[in-house]
Amino acid sequence: MTKQEKVDFVIETLQDLYPTIPIPLDHKDPYTLLIAVLLSAQCTDVRVNQITPLLFAKADNPYDMVKLSVEEIKEIIRPCGLSPMKSKGIYGLSEILIEKHNGQVPESFELLEELPAVGHKTASVVMSQAFGVPAFPVDTHIHRLMYRWNLTNGKNVVQTEKDAKRLFPKQRWNDLHLQIIWYGRQYSPARGWDMEKDIITKTIGRKSVLEDYYKGK
Repeated sequence: MTKQEKVDFVIETLQDLYPTIPIPLDHKDPYTLLIAVLLSAQCTDVRVNQITPLLFAKADNPYDMVKLSVEEIKEIIRPCGLSPMKSKGIYGLSEILIEKHNGQVPESFELLEELPAVGHKTASVVMSQAFGVPAFPVDTHIHRLMYRWNLTNGKNVVQTEKDAKRLFPKQRWNDLHLQIIWYGRQYSPARGWDMEKDIITKTIGRKSVLEDYYKGK
């Protein structure tokens, strides 16, 4: 298979499996999405979706959020981990949104990445899912699968993102990054991996990955 045939196979397989794509983090607008994505760092989406309703019941916009103290935010979000850093980030970015952006989440990678606790991946998720701007946020699932599929050398997420954007058509990025995440969770996890169910890796996988898998069986 050529590289292009592999890319086409990935797109077609994922489209067959996920014709409609569930959104992993519950939210109702760009602000609640931004907070949910920030909370999801080193925390499962399931846990985030349990915690955000408790937080958003008290504050689902920056004006109400700054009425809470950092300590109050920290107590609510504690189960998500990294709560000291995340609570300061949530309070700080809410202040900046009020001061600089009329309480609105900016539709710009640069302005989003200027906000406290917001990195490139968080900004990419918000731009993609809240505003429909083509982006390819790379999480651990995408990083793992792009390497397994021999579509990147997997040295770091920056390289993986560059390779994904180079290989996949821009109009497909927003769907694909979610489809790959769901596929990674369901068929190609880091642990408890069953190659027989993982049709994509089985068909186009990196030779060394396939050899290591079958050696371990």
